Amino acid sequence: MNLTHKEVKSYLDRFWAEVGEVNEVQVVFIPSFTSIPAFADALEESPNSSELGAQDMHWEQGGAFTGEISAGMLQALRVKHVVIGHSERRQWFGESDAIVAKKTAAALQSGLHPILCIGETLAERDGNRVEEVLERQLRKGLGDCSARDLGSVVIAYEPVWAIGTGKTATAAQAQEAHAFIRSVLVSTFDLATAESVRIQYGGSVKPENAQALMAQKDVDGALVGAACLNAESFARIVQCAEKEQPPSIA
Repeated sequence: MNLTHKEVKSYLDRFWAEVGEVNEVQVVFIPSFTSIPAFADALEESPNSSELGAQDMHWEQGGAFTGEISAGMLQALRVKHVVIGHSERRQWFGESDAIVAKKTAAALQSGLHPILCIGETLAERDGNRVEEVLERQLRKGLGDCSARDLGSVVIAYEPVWAIGTGKTATAAQAQEAHAFIRSVLVSTFDLATAESVRIQYGGSVKPENAQALMAQKDVDGALVGAACLNAESFARIVQCAEKEQPPSIA
């Protein structure tokens, strides 16, 4: 819940001036709903290719759901990606695994690319329940997704204990969690499908740790939170991602 539509142009001007030419990284901006139209217009005129995402959506296409927004409404604003099941939605708005699954299915059916967020709390990590929590959230969040559907899904691992706290999972901890997530995808689908899925890390990503995180074998990009509020900071994270292969979403 940051950045008004009036601040978009200044933000993007600073971002593009800092980041320079972007060739190997897919960049997706995911602003507040009211800033989406301004971003959409500005990105059409930007020097680099980038795409637009939304922070949430409802699972129905329309109806008596006051305050909600549908996939069709987002697509009319040139949105291609949508974050589903972010830890703050789960924590503050009571989103269950069942709701996350409905939103994921609705996004896929509408042609949007879901960024499915999963992650454990500090209590769950301290209780040695990391794998249990990640597997449950992943399997239930994907619901009845087919291997073909999975090609349109990005998984974002966000350890809740590292979001907005200044704490960050070490590169080794991130790799361990991402490798486990990929192993669940292997057992659910197959090796080739699992290896093609992008798994992002999200949890206090900043320029100082971005390159070490994204250098890990199973870390395919970053879901950036607070650090992207500063355009120059976000640009430096994108530059870190560009040094790694394969191409990543930041």
